[in-house]
Amino acid sequence: MNARADFSSREPRESREATQSRRTFLKHTGGGLSFVLVFGPAGVTLGRPVDAHATDGLPGADGRPATEHAFGAWVRIATDGQVLIYNPAAEMGQGSMTALPVILAEEMDADWERVRIEQSPVEPSVYGRSWGGRGSGGTMMTVGSMAVRGYFTNLRLAGAQIRRVLLDNVAREWSVPAGELTTEPGVVVHASSGRRISYGEVAAFARVPSELPEVGEADLKSPDDFRLIGHSVPRHDIPAKTDGSARYGMDVRVPGMLYGMIVRSPVHEGRPASFNEAEVRAQPGVVGTVTLDYGVGVIGETVEAVFGARDVMNIEWAGGAAAEGFDSVPALESYAEIAGPSGAPGRTISESGDADAALEGAARRYEADFYNDYAYHAQMEPLNAVAAVNEAGDGAEVWAGTQAADGARSAVASTLGVPVERVTFHPCYLGGGFGRRSMSDYVVEAVHLSRAVRRPVKLIWTREDDVQYGAFRPQSLQRMTGGVDADGDLTAWTHCVVGDGGGLLSSGIRIPYYDIPNQRIESRGVRHGVRTKHWRSVGHGSNKFAIEAFIDDIARGESIDPYQFRRTLLRDAPRAVAVLDEVADMAGWGESPPSGRARGIAFAERSGSLAAGVAEISVDETSGRIRVHRFWCAVDGGIIVQPDNARAQIEGGIVTGLSSALFERVSVRNGRVEQSNYHDYSILRMSDMPEIDVRFIPSREPPMGLGESGTPLAAGAVANAFAALTGRPLRHMPFSPERVLEALEG
Repeated sequence: MNARADFSSREPRESREATQSRRTFLKHTGGGLSFVLVFGPAGVTLGRPVDAHATDGLPGADGRPATEHAFGAWVRIATDGQVLIYNPAAEMGQGSMTALPVILAEEMDADWERVRIEQSPVEPSVYGRSWGGRGSGGTMMTVGSMAVRGYFTNLRLAGAQIRRVLLDNVAREWSVPAGELTTEPGVVVHASSGRRISYGEVAAFARVPSELPEVGEADLKSPDDFRLIGHSVPRHDIPAKTDGSARYGMDVRVPGMLYGMIVRSPVHEGRPASFNEAEVRAQPGVVGTVTLDYGVGVIGETVEAVFGARDVMNIEWAGGAAAEGFDSVPALESYAEIAGPSGAPGRTISESGDADAALEGAARRYEADFYNDYAYHAQMEPLNAVAAVNEAGDGAEVWAGTQAADGARSAVASTLGVPVERVTFHPCYLGGGFGRRSMSDYVVEAVHLSRAVRRPVKLIWTREDDVQYGAFRPQSLQRMTGGVDADGDLTAWTHCVVGDGGGLLSSGIRIPYYDIPNQRIESRGVRHGVRTKHWRSVGHGSNKFAIEAFIDDIARGESIDPYQFRRTLLRDAPRAVAVLDEVADMAGWGESPPSGRARGIAFAERSGSLAAGVAEISVDETSGRIRVHRFWCAVDGGIIVQPDNARAQIEGGIVTGLSSALFERVSVRNGRVEQSNYHDYSILRMSDMPEIDVRFIPSREPPMGLGESGTPLAAGAVANAFAALTGRPLRHMPFSPERVLEALEG
């Protein structure tokens, strides 16, 4: 991104010392100090580096100040028995900040009542996870429901290492074999002599090796012995969020801070050719302007000054792939031809058997097209970041809520052309992400503005900014064909997805649990110049809608109950059958629903979890409004670390899925997004909420991802309930009243 700055004034740079109190951390026992934003009971504070045995100021049991001692990279134990555990994941309301420390505390046998949690340093080589969930280092990105799944084994091993260090130190102090010692929460016990010693007392004399002892999975607890995992504990972030003391990026204020906003191209990929620069710079309170590749930023003393400057800004725009009259509605309609025989061959995603031959020899053949529109992320907190570039321009301090603190830190360093060590990054709470905050564009923008004036700048996106210049879930067409043999078995399946979004289109398009011998799955891409991005469950939402609705189409055509039809297709997947059977039992499948209602069923896998859902709906045939009354969901997500929070995660995913299925739609006309805020971008409201019932299948398998598992179920279950109620299919998401009335009219 290129930027050009002009200043109407240049003021002396004030101290950037933040107003919050400072706390400490040590990255690991060998040193490696850094700064970190700490989340304590009172919210966000700034950390400062100290040595390994610095006084924390807390009184110990003997009345003297307690001291904290580092036990490796993840844990510090104070002489008063308090245990500090670092959390590496972004906390955006999903509960990772509690669930991850619970995993480590379980294996080290920490007393949860004495545990404190703070955000880890942004050091992926130490606190990152591998995509496979094993090994140290990797990414700190919190996406794809990978936090618990990705850190589970490593955090258990880290906890077991710390417990081993505690036992070894007590064995040496008491001159007893380590094998005779056991632990209880916060205590080492020697049963034969009756002696007990707290972790805090051990910390006072412990010698912690620079390399912690090796442990293996054989050293880990049996799930039968879990005290914390599988037992809900209060979430760490809730008290501060409840009383208002929690600090989000929007709350951060530092001395000398200015405010910035950017007017971005109304057409994605457009650029500013010129603007009334002198007039903007002359506005009261304006400090400077910055020209970016795709917009013009203004910096001012107050938010009001910046808004005033925006109001008088007159920009002449040029370029943009979508500028030449792009209209998303006819573009989506054109995908049908692209998916046909005359369309250019696409990318094969999966192929088995001979789908063409099986379709040719099928006793009955089924075909259907399914569509979905662009969708906006609609995260609660608008995008924002605070950046403070130093006078020399060779370093920066940044505060932001992000799903990818390590990626954002690296992006800032790249923007400044400096080593990443020159960037101090403070992760904040974030008010929702859904994939949008895995991008670092808004963080980099703040850096551009701060670099221009060499003062801290808080960049704020308005809701209108975010809707207009959003990065959307791509619109797509799903072309489905299926072939059934003379015995009624589904033997052939093809699925062609067409859309603008590259790999965003293909997640969830494979059907690994359904036993269909002949398959061909492909993707055909188009390019519109509209920004697209991962959206909760990525392609699973649109792909599973098409797959599950098409499965019901075939079941109805074969006069087979859709639950039983799926059960047959899942015959080689007992865990999948179990969730299907469970949700059928929960919903009373086969029993008559209340008058005027019908039920639809769907199955989906996402992030390793298996889930099945049943929606009970009614339809107002006058207005075309669908009402979802109840939604049942059964999930096999492996070991459930925090049951109450896991249930809330599934419920939230279902709500997102229902909102997408019933309301959410972005449209583009003449290259410009037509929606601007929640008055014309509708989302699910409290009055639309169904009763939701979630049940987990008991499991000893490793944890799988849960945050996105409920989302892909919703549209298929609702569409299938609609078909059961009316005999008509719904094939274009969202199911707006206009589309429902059109379907009812045939």
